[in-house]
Amino acid sequence: MTENTAFPDIFIHESSYVDSPCIIGKGTKIWHFSHIMPNCEIGERCNIGQNVVISPGVKLGNNVKIQNNVSVYTGVICEDDVFLGPSMVFTNVMNPRSAVSRKDEYRQTLVKKGTSVGANATIVCGVSLGEYSFIGAGSVVIRDVKSYALMVGNPARQTGWMCSCGVKLNVNKQIICDSCQSEFELDKDQNILKLRK
Repeated sequence: MTENTAFPDIFIHESSYVDSPCIIGKGTKIWHFSHIMPNCEIGERCNIGQNVVISPGVKLGNNVKIQNNVSVYTGVICEDDVFLGPSMVFTNVMNPRSAVSRKDEYRQTLVKKGTSVGANATIVCGVSLGEYSFIGAGSVVIRDVKSYALMVGNPARQTGWMCSCGVKLNVNKQIICDSCQSEFELDKDQNILKLRK
């Protein structure tokens, strides 16, 4: 291990590269063979796994966990407490061609607080993943996702609701998480789930 003098309050493995300028919060760990590119903002207590690329301008909130082999491309914003599973995929251009530069056409993808994205899932650019949504392994998301929604398949479809603690909810007249006892309610159209205050 070599001493990390540029960012004394974080761990950066000696095999990784961190370009400047960028902002990295206290307690963050960057593991083997990863590359943090310029003008990124990474919050506190993040865990960046092995072989991860964070492209220019990406913003990560606090306590974001990125598993191995993930590329987070320009245009992606992850809020606090987001989990990105191993080898999941973001895109940032709708119609890429090697011979055509489309850097001015990058689309923003917003991953809201508490969202989990499973291993090998694909998030097509330009969508928003609602708070505490849960994207199943291998799913392909092509449109916006509601808060607390459980999404599976290709293309991903909603198959249920998830608690903020990560347990699937049984939706009856009363919606109470079996694990943490949080209480939820659906709107009159049974379309939007909200945590009861």
